[in-house]
Amino acid sequence: MATTNDLKNGMVLNIDRQLWQVVEFQHVKPGKGPAFVRTKLKNVESGKNVDKTFNAGTKVEVETVDRRTFQYLYNDGTNYVFMDVQDYEQIEVTPEIIGDAANFLLENAEVIVATNNGRVLFIELPPSVELTITYTEPGVVGDSATGRTKPATVETGAEIQVPLFIENGEKIKVDTREGGSYLSRVKS
Repeated sequence: MATTNDLKNGMVLNIDRQLWQVVEFQHVKPGKGPAFVRTKLKNVESGKNVDKTFNAGTKVEVETVDRRTFQYLYNDGTNYVFMDVQDYEQIEVTPEIIGDAANFLLENAEVIVATNNGRVLFIELPPSVELTITYTEPGVVGDSATGRTKPATVETGAEIQVPLFIENGEKIKVDTREGGSYLSRVKS
């Protein structure tokens, strides 16, 4: 057991027999009345986000979550197969747990796999990944000065928006936290 004063981002709480990850929190001390903690929580199972307010010092049940580095090996048609980089143990993760992260998973990429009592809760991708453009419409001379974008398909099959000057075969850096937003070209 811990109190709301001990909350940290990424911590997993057990509230009403459901696991909730702390996305953000804020200690508030109003001029009148008692202090409280405002939190944004994400349900580990469903991905649903909720805002919850606790009185300062309220006891909360913290779940032990083991975060280890795994290497993505392949998709066997139904599940994603990962290998622990320390003991080479392989695990299978369902597409429901992977979710939108599948758009940015390349073979041999390293990710963090979070488990609780042997059950995979979620995976954490690196903040950005480098992907190659497999198809996009050709750009037109003079388009680089505008802020417009066009759709492009990357090697994982995901479609993202890129600036008009990006061409087929180019490597780009993509932000995995913002749902796949373009960051920059990768210098070769």
